[in-house]
Parts: sequence; C-alpha cells; structure tokens
Amino acid sequence: MAPSGSPPNPSQIALPLGSAAAGDPERIVVGDANARALDALQSPESWPYNTAVLTGPPRSGKSLLGRWASAQDIAVLDDADALDEAQVFHRWNAVQQGGSEAGRKLLLIAGRQPWDIALPDLRSRLGGSLQLAIGEPDDDMAASLIEAHAQQRGLTLAPGAADYLVPRTPRSFAAIERLVAEIDRISLERAVPATMSVWRAALEAIEGPEQGRLL
Repeated sequence: MAPSGSPPNPSQIALPLGSAAAGDPERIVVGDANARALDALQSPESWPYNTAVLTGPPRSGKSLLGRWASAQDIAVLDDADALDEAQVFHRWNAVQQGGSEAGRKLLLIAGRQPWDIALPDLRSRLGGSLQLAIGEPDDDMAASLIEAHAQQRGLTLAPGAADYLVPRTPRSFAAIERLVAEIDRISLERAVPATMSVWRAALEAIEGPEQGRLL
C-alpha cells in the first residue's frame, strides 16, 4: 500500500487474515475509491473521539476491513446503521469514559451515506468523529477488480479483457463482481474459454442486450 499522501496506484493486497493464494477471498483492491480509508484504518491513534465511521456502497470491502480492524483490537460495529441507536451511543460513550473500553478505538460501519440518525446525541457525537467514505471505482480500479475477482475464481480471461469490459461495465463494486461471476458461469456452461463472445453474453446478462453490443 502506498504511504499516506502518495498517489494510490490500484493494486491487490492481501490483508493479514489468511493466505494470499489464488482463490483466497481475503483480498482487497486498492485505488482512489478506498485509499484514504485504508490509510486511516492503519493510523487509529489519530481518530477524533477514538471513533471512525466507515461508509460505502455494497460489496466495497467494508466488512472485510472491519474484520481486519477487529484483529488489531479495534472495536467494530458492522451494519451500525441497522442497530438500535441507543446501543451505538452506549458503545461510543464506552470508549470515551473510564472503564475497560476507555481509550479503545471504535469503528462503525454503515451503508452508503447519508446515515440518517434520529437520536440527536448520537448524531452530534458521530458528526465529530472521523468520516471515511469509500467511493465508486474509477477505470483503473475497475480493471484491477476484474482481475482480482477472476483470480479468486481461478478464471483465466483472454488478453484484452479489461480494455473491452471496463468501458461497458456499470461502475459499481457489486456490478463488477457480478459481471465476473457471469463470465465464469457462462464459460463453464459452454465449456469454452472466457473470450469476447463470453464477455458479451455476460454483459447482456447483467445489463441487457444493448450493453453487450456496445462498440
């Protein structure tokens, strides 16, 4: 991973959760969309009020990052926006006040912003905490995501796959993951390599016939 302040070249990293071999799901692609969040998670001593709030779109790696943070003795509440707000407020207070949790870092993971918080005290407290938002992938990151998902599936893509697929793929983590899954499925069903005819069929499966015919 590039140091804080360095241009984040998209790449694959294996977080220290297990093997980094092909087929290992414990991988995350680093790019403009998540580099700031990754840097901040490695420097929890700088979090205001000992708390960070991580938001982002589906399948963007939020829970994986939460599992890594938990292994670093950071208290993690995943899907915090679905929990009882009084419970979340209690955990926030626990890392501020005396007791066994005092001084411990707290990571709250929620879905895409805005997190509509009804409890005024919780809303004001979290407003002063570190806000970390994962954005949607740019073209370079999308290409790296396609490669990463293919590697995890043991799927070999023919040369030129990224050049063809990136301009035609909806720009979201979930759509890119689904696209590679469709390429893998169609390639296996047809018992053919994952070449352009398979890519087109996969694009049609996720977006309709016009998407697959785009030049």
